[in-house]
Amino acid sequence: MSDAKTICKELRSFATKEKAAFLPRFFKTGKGEYGEGDCFHGIVVPDQRKVANKHAPSTSKETIVELLHSPFHEERLTGVFILCNKFNEARKSGKEKEWYTLYLKMAERINNWDLVDASAHIIVGQYLEDKDRAILYKLAKENSLWKNRIAVVATWHFIRKNSDLKDILQLSEIMLTHKHDLMHKATGWMLREGWKKDTKQIEKFLDKFATQMPRTMLRYAIEKMEETKRKGYLNLR
Repeated sequence: MSDAKTICKELRSFATKEKAAFLPRFFKTGKGEYGEGDCFHGIVVPDQRKVANKHAPSTSKETIVELLHSPFHEERLTGVFILCNKFNEARKSGKEKEWYTLYLKMAERINNWDLVDASAHIIVGQYLEDKDRAILYKLAKENSLWKNRIAVVATWHFIRKNSDLKDILQLSEIMLTHKHDLMHKATGWMLREGWKKDTKQIEKFLDKFATQMPRTMLRYAIEKMEETKRKGYLNLR
């Protein structure tokens, strides 16, 4: 079995001083910022994926929990990658629920935008594809930026696989009054993905709510539109 100590030691072998200096600024770790207090070794994502893929088959649930409790961003993200691997492997035999349950239990440790964006659609989205999705609305209304983002990014799976926009449209309406820029970006991003699948349905939503949307959310949603239409929506703000 691969324990956390072994995985973390291997991860640290890829660390560089340059990345260790840059990443805290990139992930906003200053006082009052969304990543306040987060720690970094200085490891790039491809190396984290390499370590995760190597150790996933022999990593226990307890080790994943230990990684997710780490103060180091890269150790948590590697734990997320391993958890995604476990979930996808378990889907082959219909035993993925335990990994979905673990993900939700540890949601407060999926605590930066890249951790959410690398996993929510894979674990929560795939699991809920053919199930009741009430949990998304519960997560969306909790006092937790990361749970809110999990709810929105989970819809990426429905959008991409089935052009199913029902949940992102309802969640986007909830997020119109969200205070955090990271939610404006995530919601606009998912609306943009929806627009690629069903232009009319997304533009109908924008026609109704563009004047109420935070500007960042709107800009992300309309990013791929032709210039005249994009400017038309921007002029509504």
